[in-house]
Amino acid sequence: MNKKVEEFNNNLKDKKIAVIGAGVSNIPLFEYLSNYGAKVTLFDKKEYDELSNEIIEIIKKYSIELSLGNKYLDSLVGFDIIFRSPSCLPTNEYLVKEKERGAMITTEVEQVIKLAPCKIIGITGSKGKTTTTTITDLLLKGSGVKTYVGGNIGKPIFTILNDIKEDDVIVLELSSFQLMGMEVSPNISIITNISPDHLDIHASYEEYIDAKKNIFRYQKDDDIVVLNYDDAIVRDFCNDVNGKVKYFSDGNKINNCYILDGNYIKYISDGREDIILDVRKIKLRGRHNYLNICAALNATDEYVDKDKVYDILKDFVGVKHRLEYVREINGVKWYNDSASTTPDKSNAGIMAFDEDITLIAGGYDKNLDYDTLAEKIVDKVKILFLFGQTKDKIYNSVKKILKDKDKDISIYVMDTLEEVVVSAYHISKPGSVVLFSPASASFDMFDNAYQRGDVFKELVNNL
Repeated sequence: MNKKVEEFNNNLKDKKIAVIGAGVSNIPLFEYLSNYGAKVTLFDKKEYDELSNEIIEIIKKYSIELSLGNKYLDSLVGFDIIFRSPSCLPTNEYLVKEKERGAMITTEVEQVIKLAPCKIIGITGSKGKTTTTTITDLLLKGSGVKTYVGGNIGKPIFTILNDIKEDDVIVLELSSFQLMGMEVSPNISIITNISPDHLDIHASYEEYIDAKKNIFRYQKDDDIVVLNYDDAIVRDFCNDVNGKVKYFSDGNKINNCYILDGNYIKYISDGREDIILDVRKIKLRGRHNYLNICAALNATDEYVDKDKVYDILKDFVGVKHRLEYVREINGVKWYNDSASTTPDKSNAGIMAFDEDITLIAGGYDKNLDYDTLAEKIVDKVKILFLFGQTKDKIYNSVKKILKDKDKDISIYVMDTLEEVVVSAYHISKPGSVVLFSPASASFDMFDNAYQRGDVFKELVNNL
């Protein structure tokens, strides 16, 4: 048995433990803590009749205490350990008071990093996290390494730590919400980029950036952080790094690093340039995705045979809801990029295509600026459809740039995604692409970006 895990487990008996969040992914945690004798209380905004059947079964089976409803955190007093949900930031006044009183505030992911017996690769960034995480996992698996994927994607890992061996590798996708307040870092970390995001939840852009730094802040001298050399904010993180720094870049030839040079991913070493991959020969599209490959290669270099990279990645077409090809209708190709919830993410999607673009954008407003997106739209998009809460904000930004550049494009503002898809079907010309890349969150009309993407795909497949 993992000695660190054994010690943690032995300390659970009779401890008062709060778990914030009634998501189904927390079911293994409720069971685990209860089986080791902890006195568990569930905290959630939902009322009892809004909880899932799976959660209710666990509540009854283990006699879990409940604190539910709008004032659910009022009774968060006197706990030994609090497992917070990512959306409940450590700056929350109730958590601050409990920490000052002596409670340990933590997350499942933080405990994984503290207690795991093997190396951990952590990936964060404003965009590209999921794709980079998936590519990292593919490269490791393709090299014969047993992997466990967790964090934002994959499955909860904390409750299976005793099954993990020293030679395995854990790969974690980590959001700013998960990283905030964390006091431990992965052995190998990647930061894909930094741009404004989640400013509707974080107190400031500075708080968001500082949270990202936790992915390397507690690293040791022999740990590694992989930074985006082309992103000024990320590049400057090198001044705060304790371990070794590797860079990826589009065009800058940095020694002992994987970089993108034209159509080739290369490994640069003492003036020698080894071609690792011709990106024209793989199915994945977009220079941002080729940079994600570079980042993943820098993180997995000790495991991956350079000669096998093409064979491992040749058939990878990307992650669901991220430049996901849906179908071709009457010579028009449709792509689902619903996971692009910020202007920067949608900018990358737009730049992935050389064809004429019909862009569908708009959604929940996260208090972001749309001027940079408007610039890309004016330069690259032929037809623009807007819907959702941010439709007027995007429209005004685009009209301003059009006026400044004395240009014009066709813009249609509508109320529903269904109206938009049908209209785009009738208007788009053969040889073009329809790109659904909202540049906004989904919560004005949908549960999340994945449900929104599924609805889009269903609408397209029913045309």
